[in-house]
Amino acid sequence: MADLREIAEYLDDVLDVHRIPDYPSAWNGLQVHCRSPIESIRVATDACQATIDEAAGDRAQLLIVHHGLFWTDPLPVTGRSYRRLKALMDADMALYSAHLPLDIHPEFGNNVLLAAALGLETEGTFGRWSELEGMGVWATADVALDEILSRVEGACGTEPFAIRGGPDHVRRVGVATGGAAALMEQAHQEGLDTLVTGEGNHHTYHQAMETGLNVVYAGHYATETFGVRALGERLAERYGLEYGFLDHPTGL
Repeated sequence: MADLREIAEYLDDVLDVHRIPDYPSAWNGLQVHCRSPIESIRVATDACQATIDEAAGDRAQLLIVHHGLFWTDPLPVTGRSYRRLKALMDADMALYSAHLPLDIHPEFGNNVLLAAALGLETEGTFGRWSELEGMGVWATADVALDEILSRVEGACGTEPFAIRGGPDHVRRVGVATGGAAALMEQAHQEGLDTLVTGEGNHHTYHQAMETGLNVVYAGHYATETFGVRALGERLAERYGLEYGFLDHPTGL
């Protein structure tokens, strides 16, 4: 058992959520409260109705997610917002969310964990967004691009889409999970020949081809399951909690 406030403060401190900037209306930290103590937790990539309902069905008291409930200025509690909040409150289940702080974390981060799953040893970071440095990680490699694609498929469980704008033999690989195609130019400027990310817009094909960069799209969801699973395992070990990962892939 553990007190909810103790768990939330531990996560706030470990992930440094109050220092790391995020999108203007993204709320990192405890989003919904519940009664303590906590005995059972679930983790998921998205705070969607499906994961909330499944966690409630498992009688979890805390759900930890990467994509939380709040992304815009306050909205009326109606429609799907009402249904998700009602489900959480009916189950007396807390919700904790960590977005960019979880992506870039040196131990629990989606970036470093995906890189490790690809057999890459992180050597540094690259990419800047707003005031935040180190949006992605990079590593040296000496493998064919097709081998990278095979590793991505094995790690993410998806068939990656490759824009082959760079060399067939990979030397410097960047990993930035989710929707990080906007980092393509920065990756190129910092000497990377390949970028592994989740998804990107139509125009990124031409950008990659004209820049001379390989870009590998493995799926937004598929690249961002690593961090929450690592957090769940750490909390289960630290506090003796019952733990589970709720897998609801989107195919995107």
